Amino acid sequence: MPGEHVGIVGAGAVGCYFGGMLARAGLPVTLIGRQQHVDAINRDGLFLERSDFQGYIKLQASTSIESIRDATIVLLCVKTIDTETAALALAPHLAGNAVLVSFQNGVDNVERIERAAGIKVVPSVVYVAAAMTGPGRVKHNGRGDVVIGDEPRLAAMFLDGGIPCRISDNVAGELWTKLVMNCAYNAISAVTRLQYGLIKENPFTVDVMEEVIKEVVAVGSAAGIRLPGTEQLKDAALKLGNAMATATSSTEQDISRGRLTEIDSLNGYVARRGSELGVPAPVNRTLHALVKLLERR
Repeated sequence: MPGEHVGIVGAGAVGCYFGGMLARAGLPVTLIGRQQHVDAINRDGLFLERSDFQGYIKLQASTSIESIRDATIVLLCVKTIDTETAALALAPHLAGNAVLVSFQNGVDNVERIERAAGIKVVPSVVYVAAAMTGPGRVKHNGRGDVVIGDEPRLAAMFLDGGIPCRISDNVAGELWTKLVMNCAYNAISAVTRLQYGLIKENPFTVDVMEEVIKEVVAVGSAAGIRLPGTEQLKDAALKLGNAMATATSSTEQDISRGRLTEIDSLNGYVARRGSELGVPAPVNRTLHALVKLLERR
């Protein structure tokens, strides 16, 4: 979209994938990320691997948050454990006309950002399977679409960038629907180290997924969220497993790399919010506990 400059805070797999897609479409993009990725991207470009494209894409990369100062749209792609820290760091450098978009897992990032830094934030729901395969190299494994509210400027940018984008009048419900998918797959993938396709083909893990989904729906409904029914969400989860059959969850990838996960904002959030609302969520609580055990290892 003419006149836009995109800043991406958190140049991991999600940030690099969408930044690469937008830069490939001709938009100026600045990635903020870790030194090893920044050095490789500034030297060679970002290597994007898709089924229909493999190649280097030229864009800007920096380790300094100050580099977003010229951005008109900023995608916040950091892990949920870094939400407040990132918001406070970017707030002084955010241009007055810039739009900040939460490109994160979880359902409460917007409130946390606004509370921590007083910044108005646009929520979004992101579905993508991607992984960093080396410094400055990102591989796309499935999907790659975005759901937002009535934000024509953002929708036009994503569509121009070849990124499917759907507008919804129930973004809160869409965020919780994504939470259902994350709670159904992320912890099981992390504990078993298995791909989505294998998880959804096993009747025992499918039974566990169904219990997880029932609990998330019950907690969400108690919180006043408008959600599809359990059976519809189960069908959607199985379809997601087909679409991302070769992917492992971001939680599994974090465990494999010895990093802290976002599980506190996924199954842990459901268990915690359920406790506040008087709605039990024992399966989510158990999966949360197992991933926290892996984190400590």
